[in-house]
Amino acid sequence: MSLSCLIVDDSDHFKEAARRLLEADGIAVVGVASTMAEALRRTGELRPDCVLVDIDLGEESGFDLARLLTDVTAGGPPYVILVSTYDEGDFAEMIAASPAVAFLAKPNLSGGAIGSILREAVGEGA
Repeated sequence: MSLSCLIVDDSDHFKEAARRLLEADGIAVVGVASTMAEALRRTGELRPDCVLVDIDLGEESGFDLARLLTDVTAGGPPYVILVSTYDEGDFAEMIAASPAVAFLAKPNLSGGAIGSILREAVGEGA
């Protein structure tokens, strides 16, 4: 199963490191974005299977972006996975209330972790 992914983060360093890591694990990183507006535009253009969204996008909220991605994406929304350097427990209630399929701590990011999350998400939807 070939997966396409868009990475949304305000850190250029993280976007590049995540791209290299995921591509080495067989996930096609079709693009990157730094802001909500750019992420929405790129998602519409690129139609990725999943979007990795940093919870803290500087002045913007990854939680807001997750809602927008699932509300306004035509033709079926991508799977949204929230990522952060913060601990999941710091945002547990907000993560649970979001439309994201999962939270993944940045140090645990891998193609295998994303594949596992998406297999579980697809299984839940079937």
